[in-house]
Formats: sequence, structure tokens, C-alpha cells
Amino acid sequence: MVTLLILLVIAALIGGGVWQQSRIDAAKNATRSAENRLRAVEGERDTAREETRLARENVRVVTKYVDRVETVYVAGKTITKEIPVYVTPEADAACTVPLGFVRIHDAAAANTPPEPAPGDPDAPAAGIALSAVAETVADNYTQYHALGEQLIGLQDYVRTSCPAAQASP
Repeated sequence: MVTLLILLVIAALIGGGVWQQSRIDAAKNATRSAENRLRAVEGERDTAREETRLARENVRVVTKYVDRVETVYVAGKTITKEIPVYVTPEADAACTVPLGFVRIHDAAAANTPPEPAPGDPDAPAAGIALSAVAETVADNYTQYHALGEQLIGLQDYVRTSCPAAQASP
């Protein structure tokens, strides 16, 4: 009977040890799980902070470039309004725009080689006055400057939002 009692005590001690170890393991697993959840939440927080920073930066860059492009268009409209002052009806009457000039200009605008000209390239282009050429040139340069400002805005955006672009000289 004493042997049985000793065996029962030993079994109880072993069972208690196993039970205690399982509680310790469960606590360790719960701690690891909590640490993993904490790391995930911290990662989400950091991502949200970075997205917020980029959104603020995007608004700044976009607003800056939109303002600059608007300034370009205002200047272009001002220049176009001044064409009659600088290219008078007398200048329109005195200067005929040759057909060859129109073909070269249109080819350059389309970025294509000019078509071979049938007839005399020095012949006047029907209905095209010097003031119309000035207006077209002013509009073309306005578009050029607007696109330039958009490119500058895009470059600013890339510099501020891409860490690799910031590291390069």
C-alpha cells in the first residue's frame, strides 16, 4: 500500500509538472501571439503615417504645379490679347504668309517630315494672316511652358516620394 501511495504521489507530481509546463507553454504562446499582433499593428501604424506624409506632400506638389501652370496660361492669354497691338492690321496686309512656311510649321507641330509641296512654296497661304501665325506661335509656347511646369512638378513629386530618387545626385 505504501508503494501504491508513493506511486500515486509520484504520478501526481509528474501530472502536476506536466500541467504546469502546459500552462507555461500556453502563456509563452500567448505572449508570442501578442508580440506578433503588436508588431503587425506597429507596421500598420507606420504605413499609415507614411501614407499620410506622402498624401500631404502630394497635395503640396500638385498645388504648387497647378498654380505654376495656371500662371503660364494667364501669361499666354495676356500675350495673345496683345497680338493686335504688336501685329497691326497694316502688318497683316503688308506680310503674306507663304504656303511653304505653313507646311513647315504644321509638320514641326505634328513632328513629321513635311509632305512634298505641290506648286510654289512661296505662294501666299490662303486666309492666313501674320497675326494668326503670331497667335499660333504664342499658343504653342504657352503649351510648351505649361508642359515644362508639369514636368518640373512631376520631378518634385518623384524626388519627395521616392527615397531612391532622393539619394541620387
